[in-house]
Amino acid sequence: MNIRKAITKEALSLSLNARDKNGIIEELVDLLDHSGRIADRKAVLKCVLEREKKMSTGMHNGLAIPHGKTDTVEGLVASVGLIPEGVDFQCMDQQPAKIFILTVSPANRAGPHIQFLAEISRLLNRADVRRRIVEADSLDELHALLTGE
Repeated sequence: MNIRKAITKEALSLSLNARDKNGIIEELVDLLDHSGRIADRKAVLKCVLEREKKMSTGMHNGLAIPHGKTDTVEGLVASVGLIPEGVDFQCMDQQPAKIFILTVSPANRAGPHIQFLAEISRLLNRADVRRRIVEADSLDELHALLTGE
């Protein structure tokens, strides 16, 4: 899985407006929709919200990775949004989430999702990288930090 292929500048936000879990997920889905990366906004939103009901995707270190699977996408796509001051996303470490990475992948293929999570986890395991992402001043800078370009 190539992070560069999954994340485009058009599906990034330096400052999400929503301050609750469902609103954040909806805004991230809208980024994918407006960027032309998904064909069925309603199906994508439904699969991500259903997955989130099963267990929170709030991780550690200010990171949340809401995700879902649907046959309405041909390959893994992702959107990324920031809330620099952080919000409650029911993270495992009980800390506020600041970096939100939403992924949607085909229902019948687990490989791309697992590979993407491994790559993004390696990148975001570093505190200095997370700090630089949250402090990004432009979509170009955010995209470069996420993709290594």
